Amino acid sequence: MTGFVNVFKPEGVGSTKVVGRVKYLLGTPCGHMGTLDPLACGVLPVGVGNAARLFDYFLKKEKRYSARFVFGATTDTLDREGEIRRGGRIPSAQEVAAALPAFVGEILQTPPRYSAVSVNGRRGYDLARRGADFDLPAKRVTVSSFVLREQTAPDEFAFDIVCGGGTYIRSLARDLAAALGTAGYMSYLCRTASGIFSAETSVPFEELTAENIRDYMIPTDSVLPYPVLEGADARIFHGMGVETDCADGLYKLYRGEEFYGLARVADGVARAEKKLC
Repeated sequence: MTGFVNVFKPEGVGSTKVVGRVKYLLGTPCGHMGTLDPLACGVLPVGVGNAARLFDYFLKKEKRYSARFVFGATTDTLDREGEIRRGGRIPSAQEVAAALPAFVGEILQTPPRYSAVSVNGRRGYDLARRGADFDLPAKRVTVSSFVLREQTAPDEFAFDIVCGGGTYIRSLARDLAAALGTAGYMSYLCRTASGIFSAETSVPFEELTAENIRDYMIPTDSVLPYPVLEGADARIFHGMGVETDCADGLYKLYRGEEFYGLARVADGVARAEKKLC
């Protein structure tokens, strides 16, 4: 059994719990496409069976978020679950909007200390909880859009953010506040889309049952944006390269009516690259 279940994760539930629930209901291994912190809600696509192997083959990996940042205070975790430390001014909406263009494009970003980033084999959040002194290296991330939506409280602003994988929204809150000469933290986060999976087409986690989960299964091949490799010699299913007139690139590969996996064409030769069945 392979496919995807597009789950809407509620606040207060860990991503691993969502995956575990889907695995339990279907009785097959599963994996998610990009973790969400327990604080956050939103889209969490779960790959069922061998479909989890295909996450690297999605062309569109952008993620969309609705977020809220508080200014004039910060926390050790950079979100509302940490210990709040007051300090710093509250910028105007005009100041906030004017600062956003500097954070659009390819930027350098340091992950939060309370994160799953590994430091000498240990997770950052484990080291931070122990009070260890450590630094995390900055990395390049891509922010495609960063828009101020509204001011939701005297010290809080709401944003719509589109970014690539690996971007920490908590770090954006910290760095935006620093650019404005103050402190800040993330007070709310909802992932509204992960690649082609959107909140509008998701199923609430609490509604999944053994009776209905198969109704929410998305066929593996239906979400892959590749053409079909037509007329391939059957030897391709035995690990051999076969000649083809198709252009170089990735293709969906079928054996009869069954979706077999992905094939790659290079220099007129097609080879099976990722087998699912």
